Amino acid sequence: MSENQYKESYATRPRKRRENSLSEINFGDSRGRSLSTIEDKKYIKKMNRQTSKSKNKVWIIALITSLIPILAYRFGDSHTKDALEPFLFVSYKQENGRYGKGLNDILFVMYFMIVLTFLREFVMQVVLAPLSVLLETALRGKRMRFMEQAYSLLYYAIAGPAGLWIMSRMPELWYFRTAGFYEAYPHFDSSLELKLFYLLQAAFWAQQSVLLCLQVEKPRKDFHELVFHHIITMALIICSYRFHFQYMGLAVYVTMDISDFFLAMSKLSSYLDSKATPFVFTIFLFVWAYLRHYLNLKILWSVLTEFRTVGPFELSFADQQYKCWISQIITFVLIFALQIVNLYWFFLICRIGYRLAVEGAASDVRSDDEDENDDEDGE
Repeated sequence: MSENQYKESYATRPRKRRENSLSEINFGDSRGRSLSTIEDKKYIKKMNRQTSKSKNKVWIIALITSLIPILAYRFGDSHTKDALEPFLFVSYKQENGRYGKGLNDILFVMYFMIVLTFLREFVMQVVLAPLSVLLETALRGKRMRFMEQAYSLLYYAIAGPAGLWIMSRMPELWYFRTAGFYEAYPHFDSSLELKLFYLLQAAFWAQQSVLLCLQVEKPRKDFHELVFHHIITMALIICSYRFHFQYMGLAVYVTMDISDFFLAMSKLSSYLDSKATPFVFTIFLFVWAYLRHYLNLKILWSVLTEFRTVGPFELSFADQQYKCWISQIITFVLIFALQIVNLYWFFLICRIGYRLAVEGAASDVRSDDEDENDDEDGE
C-alpha cells in the first residue's frame, strides 16, 4: 500500500470513541449521565429507593446500641454494673424513697435518647410503613407525613395522660394550682414517677432537637419557628430541672403533650381525607386554645403575681435558693417566648378553621407542598 492510499484509508476509518481519565466518575464523553440528564425521574426514584432501604435499617443499629449496655450490665462484673447503672436506672434514691438530682441524670437522658431513636424507627418502619402502604390510595402521596404524625400520636397518647396522672397524685399541684409551684420551693427531690417522667421527656425533646437539626423529617414552612420553639423548650427543661422548678415544668409539659396529641389526630384525619375531619379539627382548636393559651397564660400570670409573694424569695447559692428576681425574669421571658410561638401557630390554625368553615376544605398551612415524591424519600 502506497503512502497516499494509507492516508486515505486512515482518514475514512471509523474512529474509536475517545476515553478520558475521568470516565469512571461519569464525566465528559463517558457513558454516564450528563449534567443535563441527571434529574431523570427514573434515576431519582431508583436512588431514593436505595436510600430508603438504608433508612429502614436504622432501627436495627439503634436496637443493637441500646442492647449493648443492658447485656453488659446483665453479664458484667460489679465494676461494669456500677459504671452502667446511671445509664439504665434513675439515680440518687434517698432514704425517704424520693429521688434527688445530679450529673448522673445526664447519662440517663443520653442513653434513653438512643432508646427513643430505636422506638421511633422501629414503630415507623416496621409498624407504620406497612400500614401506610395499605392506606396509600387515601394518603395520596403523604405516607411519610402520615408515619411521622402517627408516631407522634402514639407518643403523646402515653405522655399526656401520664403527666396528668402524676399531677393528680400531687394535691398541692392539682388541677394546675399555680401556688403549688412556689409554696414548698425549692423542690430538691421528687417522687420516682415525676423524676422518671421528667428525664424521659428531656430525652424525647433532646432527641427531637437532634432530628430537627439533621432534618430527618422534611422541613416545613415554619421551620425557623419550630427551631425557635425547640430552643425555648430545651431551655425551659434544663432551667426548671436544674433550679428546682419541676412542678411548673410538669404543668407546662401536660399542656403541650395533650394539645400535641389532638394536633396529630387532626392531621391524620386530614391526611386520610376522613369525613370526621371537621369534627376532629374543631375539638383540636378548642383544646389548643384552652391548654396552650388559657392555661399557659395562667402559668405566666402566676410568674408575675405569685412568684415573688408565695414561698421564699431570695438568691442563695449555698442553700440552692434560686427563686429570686433574676429567675423570675428568666422564667417569664422563656414562657412568654413560648406563648408567642404558640400564638403564631394559633393564627395559622384559625386560618385553617376559616377555610374549613367557608370553603369546606382544610389543609395544613404549616406544611410545604407535598406530592408523591414525599413517599420516595422514606418508604
